Amino acid sequence: MQGENSTTWNFIFLEGFSRYPSFEIVLFVFSLVMYLITLLGNGTLILITILDSHLQTPMYLFLGNLSLVDICYTSASIPTLLVNLLSSQKTLIFSGCAVQMYLSLATGSTECVLLAVMACDRYVAICKPLRYPVIMNRRVCVQMATVSWVTGCLTALLETSFALQMPLCGNRIDHFACEILAVLKLACASSLLMDTIMLVISVLLLPIPMLLICISYVFILSTVLRSSSAEGRNKAFSTCGAHLTVVILYYGAALSMYLKPSSSDSQEIDKIISLLYGVLTPMLNPMIYSLRNKEVKNAVKKLLGKIPLHQTQEHL
Repeated sequence: MQGENSTTWNFIFLEGFSRYPSFEIVLFVFSLVMYLITLLGNGTLILITILDSHLQTPMYLFLGNLSLVDICYTSASIPTLLVNLLSSQKTLIFSGCAVQMYLSLATGSTECVLLAVMACDRYVAICKPLRYPVIMNRRVCVQMATVSWVTGCLTALLETSFALQMPLCGNRIDHFACEILAVLKLACASSLLMDTIMLVISVLLLPIPMLLICISYVFILSTVLRSSSAEGRNKAFSTCGAHLTVVILYYGAALSMYLKPSSSDSQEIDKIISLLYGVLTPMLNPMIYSLRNKEVKNAVKKLLGKIPLHQTQEHL
């Protein structure tokens, strides 16, 4: 990485929340607890969707993928944050910074696509229930999940590759992780190509999936309101409301960072938003989607040996 007035850096300094030393121990406990809950909740969901034959359905296939994405996403940055909160030397080797940047972008982008895929799955399940087993067969579901992962990984590779070619005039990042926007602020000069790539990918992965989700739920709501079954309406509203809660939290935070006007830039606010959607949303996903569901509760009990393996379950 050579350029005018630039230097090749071996280490990156992460300022994180060092301006608030008295707050760091509180933040460490908060982040550690939420990270452990994220690992436990999402790990449990992945395990039961693999082991329980009753959960071999499209919805749980996507939920299992979402849980894996959330584990990878939080693990890309939170362990570094936890170490730096207790350390006076808040450093990271440059190659580690590059890997962290790529993993965060890849998993975050994958989740953007995957949430839209899950909305389409709920649309077919509620609006076209008789054709659901045919339309959302296992082959189609695997392909949709694969497209989500491939899209996230390829867009992240493109962004990271161009970002790493930018000459840097400093190695002190005002963030708790190697977040791409924070890294680009160290660039010696702005790049129209880099800005264009970031804008195009952000539009493709944020407003467009959100629009697809909203359209799906307009049709879902219309179908639910025409339903004659109060129980069916309540069940559908519960499922859709949970999904929309996650969508609002995740896309709202991402949009406020990646598509906000440059004049409203505030790094401290960005760090707080990154922390919230970096640990809060992944922690809430299994709780909102599944762990309050009767099927999942019974599967967990089975896993713990609380009920017989042959006990039947009521399907969604």
